[in-house]
Amino acid sequence: MSYFAAGVARGPAGWSAAEVDLAGAADVDEVADRLREVEPDADLSLLFVESDDSYLAILRLDEGEDLRVFGSDSTFAAESRLGSLLLGDVETPALEIDEPAEPDGGDETDAEEDDAAPGAVVAPDVDPVGDADLLADLGVSSHKLLELCSHEGMLPADVISELCQAIGCGDEIEELREA
Repeated sequence: MSYFAAGVARGPAGWSAAEVDLAGAADVDEVADRLREVEPDADLSLLFVESDDSYLAILRLDEGEDLRVFGSDSTFAAESRLGSLLLGDVETPALEIDEPAEPDGGDETDAEEDDAAPGAVVAPDVDPVGDADLLADLGVSSHKLLELCSHEGMLPADVISELCQAIGCGDEIEELREA
């Protein structure tokens, strides 16, 4: 199983980012400890994990405490050790994904032009879990997060890129990917 794990932390000097090695982590608390190491004095730390171009998990720590977790699909926990490690303790389902609305008077090509457009095709078998509101105070509503994760054709890397651009750490994530 291949994965990419990027930790981003917002401290007094702005955003910093580092790749986080999850190999050998025994539980989600150990993963949180590794996230804290990205920037020990950060007021906010996020870990974006993409796995096998199929799954996304996001972990959040505020001032190094209060771990919050979101997963794009509950299947991730059932199909892999990494998914079980990150999402195994998540008991609450994410908010429901609304059925896409039909575009008013438009045709399907209008919806396809904007990934977040009403009427966009969503993957029917996606079952997000966890705290879909974990990025809401950063400008990404739970609805937007769920919509991105369920949009057919969006890879986890695409979702991470869009999320990071929206919250202001897109350049830091891109630098990690290019390294």
